[in-house]
Amino acid sequence: MFYVVEVEDYVRVEPKLFGFKTSDAVAKQLQETYSNYHDKEIGEVVGVISVLEVGDGTIIPGDGAAYYNSRFKLIVWKPELQELVFGIIDEITNFGAFMNLGVMKGMIHISQTMDDYVSFSTSGTLLGKDSKRTIKKGDTCLARVVALSYKGDQPKIGLTMRQPGLGRLEWIKEEKKKFKTGVRNVMSEEKEVKSKKERKK
Repeated sequence: MFYVVEVEDYVRVEPKLFGFKTSDAVAKQLQETYSNYHDKEIGEVVGVISVLEVGDGTIIPGDGAAYYNSRFKLIVWKPELQELVFGIIDEITNFGAFMNLGVMKGMIHISQTMDDYVSFSTSGTLLGKDSKRTIKKGDTCLARVVALSYKGDQPKIGLTMRQPGLGRLEWIKEEKKKFKTGVRNVMSEEKEVKSKKERKK
């Protein structure tokens, strides 16, 4: 889930940025500091939106940088359990697939890729035994977050595509088509039964 968060913190502005206007120097420093930054509480920082306020600078003896108490807005992404995510399959392995979610990567265990017995083929794809459905690198998919683990710098995200309406986008389109056809058939059958009853009257 994407969030806009407001943060207040002392920003350490390096001497190389002293030639800029203070607010611009703080903004440039924030871009550097929060590039590829992850925090368990707020999530993965996607970017700095704006600098709202810059206070007076403070210098610490022995440190050539200046510290400015600043308020700023960040856009962050924090995965939530049961959240639907869209992404592209980045890598296929014999135990599952890794999905690029744009901000982070999620892992789909082979047993969670589809509602079928799945095997890893020699061509580097995952193949469903009965459905003959395949998953390969570059496929666009819809999945659900079912597990989150915060060990190390980045969270580990566990995904599933076994629930209805999930999986490769082509599968979802096929399911929608089948559903619409089924609804049309039921409606035409009901219409036929109704007309037969009317004829009997």
